Amino acid sequence: MSTNTQLLHGACHCGRVRFEVRTALAPASRCNCSLCRRKGALMTPPFAAAELAILSGEDALTLYQFNTRVAKHYFCKHCGIYPFHQTRKDPQLWRVNIGCLEGVDPYTLDAGLSDGASLSVVEDA
Repeated sequence: MSTNTQLLHGACHCGRVRFEVRTALAPASRCNCSLCRRKGALMTPPFAAAELAILSGEDALTLYQFNTRVAKHYFCKHCGIYPFHQTRKDPQLWRVNIGCLEGVDPYTLDAGLSDGASLSVVEDA
């Protein structure tokens, strides 16, 4: 994990889910699993769960799990935006959708690739 962390604020599209997170922005990455390929989010590097605080709207979050059901993908049930998830490789680690962070343009960041597809136990997941 990177030591170049900063305190950032974020929200879903409708603003019901608001959070703050202490994380680095680089190395940013995309994942090639079937879910991430479809949602197309650019994610922060992994960070410890304690670095994420939901400030409001926890009741607006809905959980989606698939495949091994280890990773926990959270979405706002009102606007459908994915703000963050608990990782599959290490459930103690989380990642945030960089597009949800205030004052951060995800299109200015270089992106690597996380090979989530290789972790699948079912075909095309």
